[in-house]
Amino acid sequence: MQTVSKRWLGVLLLVGVLSACGGDTPFIATPTSPSSSTTTTTPTTITTSTPAQEILTQTFGTNISSTAYANYAGAAIPPYITKSNADNVSNAKATLGRVLFYDKNLSVDTTIACASCHQQAIAFSDSALASSGVQGGLTGRHSMRLVNTRFSSESKFFWDERAASLEDQVLQPIQDHNEMGFSGTLGRLALADLLTRLAALDYYPVLFQQVYGDTTITAARIQESLTHFVRSIVSFDSQYDLGRAQVGSDNADFPNFTPQENTGKSLFLTRPVFNAQGQRTSGGLGCNGCHRAPEFDIDPNSGNNGIIGRLNATGFDLTNTRAPTLRDVAGPNGAPNSPMMHTGVITTLQAAIGHYGTITVGPNNTNLDQRLRPGGVGQQLQLTAPEVNALMAFLKTLTGQALYTDTKWSDPFVRSSP
Repeated sequence: MQTVSKRWLGVLLLVGVLSACGGDTPFIATPTSPSSSTTTTTPTTITTSTPAQEILTQTFGTNISSTAYANYAGAAIPPYITKSNADNVSNAKATLGRVLFYDKNLSVDTTIACASCHQQAIAFSDSALASSGVQGGLTGRHSMRLVNTRFSSESKFFWDERAASLEDQVLQPIQDHNEMGFSGTLGRLALADLLTRLAALDYYPVLFQQVYGDTTITAARIQESLTHFVRSIVSFDSQYDLGRAQVGSDNADFPNFTPQENTGKSLFLTRPVFNAQGQRTSGGLGCNGCHRAPEFDIDPNSGNNGIIGRLNATGFDLTNTRAPTLRDVAGPNGAPNSPMMHTGVITTLQAAIGHYGTITVGPNNTNLDQRLRPGGVGQQLQLTAPEVNALMAFLKTLTGQALYTDTKWSDPFVRSSP
């Protein structure tokens, strides 16, 4: 305790010096409101004193610097990407958000972090069907990939869209009794207890001082910082992007694609033609109707996709109409990054395409997307093996590179081997 007290004496002596700093730098004179954001596009360098730096170094090594931020705000966004549901991110807030995202102290028993269910190596998803929570708890749906969340017309979150925005979403897992456990029910700690816990960890007062200009830790600030970090996670360096940059539209053949990949792209983009029995007679497969290029985001007006089961439970769930972008549905090895759909019931690209090949319209599903039931009957795409293979080849071109390796999205904590 004596050592900590000396550190904090040094930090407190910094307050007068810190008030002179401003802008999107680690030490900000005036606290930033939870709704504000910055448009700084390059890391900002500042001068700090030893006590604060020592605290950060002991916790993060060189992963979190008090002299420069990683460049979260300056991500290269291609000019053909036009859908956005939020402003740009802040380097400062995303840095704090990264720490919060990977910190297991955000769960009641210090065993689970946001990153436990959203892992960088698999496009910020989970390989498990149901993600593990505190004290044996399980998620009710498969963990959705967190890629390009800002670049979508759909601003709601969770599979059932119960969160009106990402800001509304990020605190819910922390307060969920089965996930991170700060529910305030059944003898569990509440969100206010989390704020007290974080204030007692020496690195958070330093970080909050850097970002907000004072050491006050609030739920709104946690919410905002996590949101900025998640929105910073982008993927625009895929084979698809390299090709799209060379042509005038998605409909043109991409010069860096194989004939099979261009065929798959055409099948994805082109609407099918159906007869009265719902059988495709010509045209493509119509994937773009719901998963719209070039963002490959879900159309906000989508109904459910015909998968109405529940994860590890009986009965039906008709409310799942949200989906992640199709970008990075597959990893660099070509295999899916994680099980697909809210139940994780589909584990291969071939099975995912096959699901849409034959859609059944039954009395248990009153929320099936209209585009999947032409003429009131379930679509029958009459898929051929070459078409399936071509579409799979195209979907693999949507996989980026930096998403899996960029250290600014990695675990910042210095830890001994697991």
